[in-house]
Amino acid sequence: MQMVFRWYGENNDSVSLNHINQIPGVSGVVWAFHHKQPGEKWGLSEILKEKEHIESKGLNIDVVESVNIHEDIKLGLPTRDQYIDNYKETIRNLAEAGVKVICYNFMPVFDWIRTDLRKEMEDGSTALFYENDKINNITPEELIRKVTENPEFTMPGWEPERLEHIQSLINQYKGVTAEDLRENLRYFLERVIPVCKECDVRMAIHPDDPPWSVFNLPRIVSTQDDLQKLVSLVDSECNGLTLCSGALGAHPDNDIPKMIYDFKDRIHFAHVRNVRRYDNGDFIETSHRAEDGSVDIVKVIQAYHDIGYKGYIRPDHGRHLWGEECRPGYGLYDRALGIMYMHGIWDTMEKGGS
Repeated sequence: MQMVFRWYGENNDSVSLNHINQIPGVSGVVWAFHHKQPGEKWGLSEILKEKEHIESKGLNIDVVESVNIHEDIKLGLPTRDQYIDNYKETIRNLAEAGVKVICYNFMPVFDWIRTDLRKEMEDGSTALFYENDKINNITPEELIRKVTENPEFTMPGWEPERLEHIQSLINQYKGVTAEDLRENLRYFLERVIPVCKECDVRMAIHPDDPPWSVFNLPRIVSTQDDLQKLVSLVDSECNGLTLCSGALGAHPDNDIPKMIYDFKDRIHFAHVRNVRRYDNGDFIETSHRAEDGSVDIVKVIQAYHDIGYKGYIRPDHGRHLWGEECRPGYGLYDRALGIMYMHGIWDTMEKGGS
């Protein structure tokens, strides 16, 4: 496995490249242009400038997370072709700079959802928390008002500058079924995967987070069956997965090690994190340690070792430890601890332990 670390950029992250370089075994950063809007083309010159900066610190730029998909593509609107053309050009430019894997998602309107970004845990650390009843008993309008009144509540896709458009976007999805969304994904993949083959780049879709419908919006990357349908949409190694143990692990029916064995040839990027599930549908993100959550991370890493995984892997969201001021879920300390935990399991397997 090739260990990498997500980084939000020089002026957008409390964690520096120098910090990342000091974590044993990390070879690269997972980066993106977060100022780019979905559907906007990424220019070669700006990509090469970022590449030069990152590589000057001894780290590679092999994985991008994310090149976001424009909503018109997900909705299947007539305007989607222009945004797909931009995406194809971005793929070519990233490939020319040496990028190997592009992580993306196909979740309507917004990215992951949590109801508390700093829920206090028993040990005094804080973590991302999802309270099921709170989401089930709130309308998008009420949530928008809450975000507006409390900027700390901001989540991906719910940034203040997008709030005025979110309700109209949600309205556009009325009548859009999961099968409609899947067919729109097929349309997109049928056009970009040939470019990926040409450029030797892998597309790696991230699962839905949480892995069930929220606000009656369709979800199509939530279960084992969904993953099978996804890889069958376009039968190419370039059409692959970002297997996230935390996103998928929030659903008790998902068997993460089985997914790793079953989709071993299509996992181009792995996110590893643990979650503690509750019977009422709530979940909280814990340390990576197997016994701290509901996902057996030892078995997860063992599965990657068993399949001879040579792809990219990173610790996903971490807790906030020791008073660290950081982007919610993306501090230095807990993710570094997670890396060392994963290395420890892997090294034990390499030496024949069990």
